[in-house]
Amino acid sequence: MQLTTITWSRSDGWSRDLAGLDALDSPRTLALAFGDRELDTDPRPLHDLSRVLGRSHVVGCSSSGTFCGPDLDRADLVVALARFERTVVTTASVPVTDAAASLAAGRALAADLHRPDLRAAFVLSDGLGVNGSDLVRGLRSGLPADAIVTGGLAGDAARFERTWTYAGGKLSDRRVVAVGLAGRSLQVGYGSAGGWGIFGPERMVTRSEGNVLHELDGRPALALYRHYLGELAEGLPATALRFPLAVREDGESEATVRTVLAVDDDAQTMTFAGDIPQGWRAQLMRSSVDRLVDGAATAGGMCRTRAAADARGGGAAAEAGNDTLGVAVSCVGRRLVLGERTEEEIEATLRALGSETTLVGFYSYGEIAPDASGYCDLHNQTMTVVTYRER
Repeated sequence: MQLTTITWSRSDGWSRDLAGLDALDSPRTLALAFGDRELDTDPRPLHDLSRVLGRSHVVGCSSSGTFCGPDLDRADLVVALARFERTVVTTASVPVTDAAASLAAGRALAADLHRPDLRAAFVLSDGLGVNGSDLVRGLRSGLPADAIVTGGLAGDAARFERTWTYAGGKLSDRRVVAVGLAGRSLQVGYGSAGGWGIFGPERMVTRSEGNVLHELDGRPALALYRHYLGELAEGLPATALRFPLAVREDGESEATVRTVLAVDDDAQTMTFAGDIPQGWRAQLMRSSVDRLVDGAATAGGMCRTRAAADARGGGAAAEAGNDTLGVAVSCVGRRLVLGERTEEEIEATLRALGSETTLVGFYSYGEIAPDASGYCDLHNQTMTVVTYRER
């Protein structure tokens, strides 16, 4: 596998001459691009990249911050290019007109990507008008059970105004794109961890519809949430990123983290990135810089361990010196807590992955990855990492 990264900034343009990328252009080449929200008003850098890589698969999304290696926000667009030798690359793209269409969108993507030897899928979704839980549920229903699905929801800093995805030479909102990677030569690792802790009383979800929360313990959810946030409530929904909800099925010990995407003051409801099932328990969460950095290191370590296990299980080991592409998706809520120390979680992830990994990534409104049991779902407030390498 041949691997390189390039960046683009408004002040300096491209970090290298795009004409030099000709040697990487092929039907087996994947270009992952993560960029500033404002590129939707002038997407020429993305179009230029697509023209040079005319036979390749160029996909991307808007972000709440990008990184290339340990460097955070050093460019308006970061791109990782991987030319696979034996892995088959496919792409699919479907509209998601509103949250109710998310399940159907996932099923349509799965139908387009499905093949018996599919090893992995990487998904980039609109970040505001989607129910991530339904999207992943639709994907799972149509993909091979052992296909490793990762990805994330596009971001828009902490503004929650608009997001975009890119595929097929087109930049769009309200759209989900996905990449399929097939063939026995592909070695995949993945890991996802948080670093958040619960606080305050646990409450019952007494009324909800999908990812819209109406009531907790019979009281309007937004009013109760505002009470706990105090002065911070004036900054909703952005300030809610610092205080996600842990939701768990009654009788179960494991909880899923959910992040607020929008609030409705008239209806007193809160819209989350994924489902808040009625009858489940909910509790507020918070974290610290050190716990988040430790969580990022854990995710990187899990990813490296699983990649090594995949290599052993595949028979042939990866060739010495082969490049490894690492893609990290971290939640914007983590970035708000980390503040000026945000680069520390990226550095911790890199150290855990090892020097052979080239890492790119973005800050998101939600992360897609298998959990510890291998069950793929939407996560919030995690650092999620996936690595790709050919044997």
